[in-house]
Amino acid sequence: MEKRTHIAIVGAGLAGSEAALQLAGRGVEVTLFEMRPVRKTPVHKTSFAAELVCSNSLKGMKRDSAAGMLKAELAFLGSRLLETARRHSVAAGGALAVDRDQFAADVTRALEEEPLVHLVREEVAGLAPLAERFDGIVLATGPLTSDALAEELQRLTGTEALAFFDAAAPIVMADSLDMGKLVRQSRYEEGAGDYLNAFFSRDQYEHFIDELLAAQRVVAKDFESKDLFQACQPIEEVARAGRDAPRFGTCKPVGLVDPETGRRPWAAVQLRAENAEGTCYNLVGFQTNLTFPEQKRVFSLVPGLEHADFARFGVMHRNTFIDAPRLLEGSGRMVGGSVGSMPVPLWVAGQLAGTEGYCEAVRLGLHCALSVAAWARGAAPVPLPPTTAFGALMAYATSPATENYQPMHVNFGLMPPLENPVKQKRERYGQFARRGAAALRAYGGALVEAGLLSPRQREAGAEAAEPFLPEEG
Repeated sequence: MEKRTHIAIVGAGLAGSEAALQLAGRGVEVTLFEMRPVRKTPVHKTSFAAELVCSNSLKGMKRDSAAGMLKAELAFLGSRLLETARRHSVAAGGALAVDRDQFAADVTRALEEEPLVHLVREEVAGLAPLAERFDGIVLATGPLTSDALAEELQRLTGTEALAFFDAAAPIVMADSLDMGKLVRQSRYEEGAGDYLNAFFSRDQYEHFIDELLAAQRVVAKDFESKDLFQACQPIEEVARAGRDAPRFGTCKPVGLVDPETGRRPWAAVQLRAENAEGTCYNLVGFQTNLTFPEQKRVFSLVPGLEHADFARFGVMHRNTFIDAPRLLEGSGRMVGGSVGSMPVPLWVAGQLAGTEGYCEAVRLGLHCALSVAAWARGAAPVPLPPTTAFGALMAYATSPATENYQPMHVNFGLMPPLENPVKQKRERYGQFARRGAAALRAYGGALVEAGLLSPRQREAGAEAAEPFLPEEG
């Protein structure tokens, strides 16, 4: 009887969970290691796999956006976690947001019920013991890679680990909010929307900024821009760059109308539902490094939050990632197949590779699973088209020409130029999406030919991706 390939995956976050389920679905046996709850982290609250810690939003779903393109790719390729997210979605305007507990519990249940996945609760402090037991290793430990494992990666790669500080926003209880001061509205939409909005007058905003800048922080230093990933800048650091900076970013009032004045407010704070029941809300974009007492004091100055009870205060944590342009191939496998003297191949999935974002982590987990499955068959991985959203991101993340590598989301700035340049932005984005959809279909065909996707799976994926694919034009 032919020996079944047995892969170790380290980390049961979004990338590791997706990779495990995808590999099991292709007949590859997986042992999935997760250190929680044996060893806790500063930001995780449960022992569930795929727990979302910073936000419950998986970003936008517009057909002509990079985030929408990425979801089309996930759906087309049969992402198990995207399917789960859609099953546990909560209202969030044009974004896909989830009830994070239901989502994570469902993913955990799927892993536990999969016969070819063995979920082991223990910390992996070194790779050598795994190399002796398994045919290959997928590292999906994410931004909170343990110190011991990070040190081993440093030793094996010969490079210095890169790190920045990542920040998570607070969550408040709905029954503690003054609904008489909050307005339910989504930007540019008529009628009741999916967000609660707190509107600042000019004086209220100025007072809030004064207190925000004066508040005590946990990490007592002025961060340099290189220390913080731009999308996760703490609100106080944004304000430190300029008093009006939040008003043109997180607190921008565009697309909103104050019903009391019939005009745009001076500034606005948006609150997004954290769960299906709407019992708690996330302060959108209010990642912070303030101490807990200061968060209570300062954020209570937001109209409607005067007596807010905090289900979770904002936190900051270290985010570790490898120098992917020097260490990774486009397949997600380490350059040269492994690192140092490791006798088995090694892949890196998720945020440890520097592909920042929830859906990006899921997609890289799926991508590594396809690469591992091809390797298990003795075949080369199917190349990613660089005109897809994720293909463009991986081309950037694994190009030796990329200097001063920092975590990156999918975005149109990474896309190869259109053959015929288009000046109008919306039409240009539409063309990117249509070109990407065509490349995605061709990629799916190549996966079928390689035996990594069945014709039935491709048909089901095309149907699932339809809500995200652009209209032909």
